[in-house]
Amino acid sequence: MRLPEHQYLDLLAHVLENGDRRVDRTGVGTLSVFGAMCRFPLKDGQAPILTTKRVYWKTAVKEMLWFLTGGTSIQPLLRENVRIWTDWPLAKYRKATGEQISQADFEQRILDDDAFAAQWGELGPVYGKQWRKWLGADGKEYDQIAGVIEALKSNPASRRILFHGWNVPDIPDMALPPCHMVYQFHTTSDGRLNCMMFQRSCDILLGAPFNFTGAVALQLMLAQQAGFEPGEFIWAGGDVHLYLNHIEQAREQLTRTARPAPTMRLRRKAASIDEYTIDDFEVSGYDPHPPIRADVAV
Repeated sequence: MRLPEHQYLDLLAHVLENGDRRVDRTGVGTLSVFGAMCRFPLKDGQAPILTTKRVYWKTAVKEMLWFLTGGTSIQPLLRENVRIWTDWPLAKYRKATGEQISQADFEQRILDDDAFAAQWGELGPVYGKQWRKWLGADGKEYDQIAGVIEALKSNPASRRILFHGWNVPDIPDMALPPCHMVYQFHTTSDGRLNCMMFQRSCDILLGAPFNFTGAVALQLMLAQQAGFEPGEFIWAGGDVHLYLNHIEQAREQLTRTARPAPTMRLRRKAASIDEYTIDDFEVSGYDPHPPIRADVAV
């Protein structure tokens, strides 16, 4: 039986077999294809949390909740035991100071010392800043997420319900320019909310599974806040790549048999988009294969 996850596995195999070998920004090297799409139905609570390896879905959802705060420091993430953003400020600190501090020690200093965190734990004007506090040329801050919710409530047939993070003047100051950069929303006559997310750059082994999960968590929250049921999540990728040090891991994943997708639901309706917590999310029926370890390219 063809499961939605097979779209991802087919894409992974396509990149592995046909990807153009390229030297990339990180120096690691990639196999790259340009242009891809996957469509995931969210009917009956289905969620594209991959089963051919364990995806730590709580980490992905916590990251999305952090984006929604508008924050740009890794300190709140570390307090939630989320370490996926540490590599960039750690590399910056080591380069600036020459101190070869361990990741664990660096993270502990971020947690213990607010002044140190303010200096070395900042990522610049990354996702959350752009989503919630976009600084316009008029000097005003714009909350794109609030705008989406208002548009879904007041003009749900609009073709202009979207937000993005590609703020050109701010890009040089970002630890990492936005990869999942545009989210567009579409409502149906039977009361469903669809989401299309465009990802300009996609680490197919490590990034995509997290991005699928986080985006769907966001879609569930926005749907609930605006009075819709989740419809379909559509993912579109630009430069979709497999790092050369991930090849064996990809081959291993492709030997595994996909299992039925789990369900994700919200346990309650929060008073606003700002009041959801990780405890509001429930994932059921998740029966994945073991995790597959791979290094992040910085």
